[in-house]
Amino acid sequence: MFKIIKKEIEWGGRTLSIETGKIARQADGAVLVSYGETVVLCTAVAKKTAKEGIDFFPLTVNYQEKAFAAGKFPGGFFKREGRPSEKEVLTSRLIDRPIRPLFPNEFRNETQVICTVLSHDMENNPDVVALVGASAALAISGIPFEEPISAARVAYIDGKYILNPTEDEMEETDLDLVLAGTKSSVLMVESQADILSEEIMLGAVEFGHKEMQPVIKLINELKDECGKEVWAVEKADHGDLEAKIAKLAESSLRDAYKEIDKQARVEKVSAAKDAAIATLTEELGDDFNGQVIGGLLKKLEKKIVRGDIIKTKKRIDGRGESDVRQVESTIDVLPRTHGSAIFTRGETQALAATTLGTAQDMQTFDELTGDRKEHFLLHYNFPPYSVGEASFLKSPGRREIGHGKLAWRALRAVLPSQDDFPYAIRVVSEVTESNGSSSMATVCGSSLSMMDAGVPLKAPVAGIAMGLILEGKDYSVLSDILGDEDHLGDMDFKVAGTKDGITALQMDIKINGITTDIMKTALDQAKEGRLYILGRMDDAISENKDGVSKNAPQITSIKINKDKIGTVIGPGGKSIREICEVSGAKVDINEDGTVNVAAVDAGAAEIALNMIRDLVAEVEIGKIYEGKVVKLLDFGGLVNFMGKTDGLVHISEIKNERVEKITDVLKVGDEVKVKVVSSDRGKVRLSMKRVNQETGEDLSDQFEDDGARPSRKPRNDRNNDRGGDRGKESSKPAEVKNDEKEENDPPKRKKRFF
Repeated sequence: MFKIIKKEIEWGGRTLSIETGKIARQADGAVLVSYGETVVLCTAVAKKTAKEGIDFFPLTVNYQEKAFAAGKFPGGFFKREGRPSEKEVLTSRLIDRPIRPLFPNEFRNETQVICTVLSHDMENNPDVVALVGASAALAISGIPFEEPISAARVAYIDGKYILNPTEDEMEETDLDLVLAGTKSSVLMVESQADILSEEIMLGAVEFGHKEMQPVIKLINELKDECGKEVWAVEKADHGDLEAKIAKLAESSLRDAYKEIDKQARVEKVSAAKDAAIATLTEELGDDFNGQVIGGLLKKLEKKIVRGDIIKTKKRIDGRGESDVRQVESTIDVLPRTHGSAIFTRGETQALAATTLGTAQDMQTFDELTGDRKEHFLLHYNFPPYSVGEASFLKSPGRREIGHGKLAWRALRAVLPSQDDFPYAIRVVSEVTESNGSSSMATVCGSSLSMMDAGVPLKAPVAGIAMGLILEGKDYSVLSDILGDEDHLGDMDFKVAGTKDGITALQMDIKINGITTDIMKTALDQAKEGRLYILGRMDDAISENKDGVSKNAPQITSIKINKDKIGTVIGPGGKSIREICEVSGAKVDINEDGTVNVAAVDAGAAEIALNMIRDLVAEVEIGKIYEGKVVKLLDFGGLVNFMGKTDGLVHISEIKNERVEKITDVLKVGDEVKVKVVSSDRGKVRLSMKRVNQETGEDLSDQFEDDGARPSRKPRNDRNNDRGGDRGKESSKPAEVKNDEKEENDPPKRKKRFF
């Protein structure tokens, strides 16, 4: 019989509860976490035996949102959840990054954490709830997990930090920051900011870390009450083998890491390892263990690189701690794109291309909170040739999606409003070379590319990746890290922003012990590097180009009365389809009456605009229009003008002479010039004879009347014209002679039978 245990606290103005023993009881660890009415089931399961032949920890994290959680059907044809959405991929990474460093280095058991959103109250984002649940499930599972973590979201509204803001509050915030950490340290930060200072960003991290402590305490209480016995992890003693490997390979590895060129360094490092492995294979025979030896060689590499940096303050490529590699920027590199740029920093290079489109090109996201349209897309690609490899070319994975989203966050704050720039924007970053921080190269290249495309950015944005080497109390903060420094270091700290402040910050820590002072040093050093890079970007382009490329659609906006939107669309979309087919332009209509007409050809746009103006225009009495005869009647002809209006030209208004037969002077399809002489209750009367049919000159001054036919009189008035109402005597009795009266008397009616 399973015991149900539930722990609760008030956190950020709402109740957070963690319950176990009720659901998913065959998992190693399972909890049901509720925050408000958002509920997430989190489970943790690990195989009982280690996976052979690997030198990494096989951890998989899956976050999934079920449509029923929001009381809706999944989008798409099959009406079933399919491949993970972008939100699910990003949240899976968000959970993975802070928990991965907390497993023992020797642990090789395949482990899976699954977080499933079962209920969403449309107020509390499930991502933080899932992170808390993953930590709690691991804490009670018995799987070796160093210590519980917690997470928190921090907003910045009106100069104040807000813990776990609601969805409505997120509409007002200048900051969206999610962080995770242990009792003593911050392990992960992910943020998007509206150009905020380093002090505000650091304050948000400190605020969030402080506010998450009650949750860590709650998880520890749950663990104390129902946590399973922690699995033992065998730590083998390879002291003698480690010494032998150091004797064989340390000297050659040190020489290899003096090589500044990446490819040459990689070759020398591989050669040094291969030589050591060959010797050990011969010496050890059947006792040779490739996995163990590979791990010890990696440990030796780490010791050499890290030790040299701490001791000499010089890095692999000879730079100092705060030095940034050489930066080169070029724009307008592709002739047919709407905007393009190449950004190169050392051996990292990104080719960015910008494409401008209309509202029809926006992407629709089917999310639990409802469908959302996004007008700015940024896609990051990392082909194998960028690191000198040949491998299967796959569709974008979690890494590509995550790096692209980070660059998207960095640039989001400087985009113009859609009212000022009604384009959909897609930027694609192709990483053509990589040796550290290709995501930050993507930020720089994308900023340059959009400026080249004529997107009116508020300011250019640059990004830089910072690293950390921490040995005891000694540490070095490294600017613009190389791939090896990222791989062998303790921190990957990416900062993007303008000259005035930060727009995005992402931090991943591999160890406990990162202090506020270290983070402040990293932020200050990152600002210095960012300003340097922005200066080099200015060499290529310092201001947005004036106007969009000739290859891009030219968008013209007009405003119509909201009551006329239906007229432009037409029944079943007939009118707007006709406009697009006739003109070749694209037409988008917003709910506020803004109409955007897009076309590469200016003539096509003008045709569409004129058709729209004709549809929404009101008939003006006295104005001359061009129209087409669409129907002939015995007493005149119907003329269509303004694209939607028919008016009658009476036979007497065709020529300044008598017309005997309408077909003698007009035929269907004739193009004529007409003047509106009256409009009454939708009935429009036109005149041709008052307009010079060749020049369009108004000839009305040649006529005494205005051409308008008198309106029909009321029935009573017509009766009065006939001598009064029937059955009533005239007010002036007629004087009639007797013989005339008798003659005028009506005959007596005869009786009729039916």
